[in-house]
Amino acid sequence: MNYAVSQKKGASVRIGVRELSESEYELSVDGQTVSVDTARLGSAVYSIIEDGRHFEGAVGERGENGFEVLLGGRSYRFDVVDERTQQLAAAAPTMLSGPQTVRAEMPGKVAKLCVPVGNAVREGEGVVIIEAMKMENEIAAPTDGVLEAVEVSEGDAVEPGSVLFVVVPQDSAG
Repeated sequence: MNYAVSQKKGASVRIGVRELSESEYELSVDGQTVSVDTARLGSAVYSIIEDGRHFEGAVGERGENGFEVLLGGRSYRFDVVDERTQQLAAAAPTMLSGPQTVRAEMPGKVAKLCVPVGNAVREGEGVVIIEAMKMENEIAAPTDGVLEAVEVSEGDAVEPGSVLFVVVPQDSAG
């Protein structure tokens, strides 16, 4: 598995991890490969042997992808993200630039308009409620921004693909 590791001070490295056995791993750090043998000594304490050198370290989680590592008396803080997640995050601003048109995914009837045109919306905030198959489905804003247009009215019948509303992302609004 390959990861992108960013130290809190801004430095970033690519790390590859290949499990050789239950306790042995091959690590590739920016193209340089080392083999390590590890043993868990406690809930967060590890013994690591690399090229005959012995290290003890402690690892603590800090948030969803963050870790704090205590090694040799020094503390290091890292964010670790697998390559696929990093690529999706890097692509997200590109994918969400410019107006975002939200379309109906199923046939139904517009039950309620929740936000007036021109108002700010937050990602995930309900904008339109569609009644379909006797259930109300809240259609949410895809990103933070400004509601530029609402193309339906309460009581309108919509088909799949019908334009419901348009949001201009926050960094594009203005």
